[in-house]
Amino acid sequence: MEAPNPEFMREAIRLSIEKMQAGHGGPFGAVVVRNGEIIARGFNQVTSTHDPTCHAEVDAIRKACAVLGTFQLTDCDLYTSCEPCPMCLGAIYWARPRRVFYGNTKEDAAAIGFDDQFIYEELEKPLDQRRLPLQPLLRDEALAGFQAWEQHEARTDY
Repeated sequence: MEAPNPEFMREAIRLSIEKMQAGHGGPFGAVVVRNGEIIARGFNQVTSTHDPTCHAEVDAIRKACAVLGTFQLTDCDLYTSCEPCPMCLGAIYWARPRRVFYGNTKEDAAAIGFDDQFIYEELEKPLDQRRLPLQPLLRDEALAGFQAWEQHEARTDY
């Protein structure tokens, strides 16, 4: 496997600064690389789109998957200007890239007001002790969708 390429990280960093200064959102950028070539660029657009999920990594993953026509990036690398937050980390695991490289740490992000530590702490707590109540409702009825999925002939497992 090839060594990490600093130029790809520099592009993620460049995006983080350029798009933040242009008013798109926070200082976060990401690129997806396949076969030594950038196939997608992403940047934070939370405040400009009013979308709390529009983080740089998620944006780059969505664009890369559209380019490749797939929902998995198994032969790709992700370069991101900052250590991924819990949401992005979940998206990254679902996308299944080969590797992830990051610039700033989550501690660096916390030092300027982007503190995701409370989410990490919440995930460690039992459901009934979390700040955001999560309560089961109509599970018996909801299982009908899962049963239909099990029987669905054209399903694509992921």
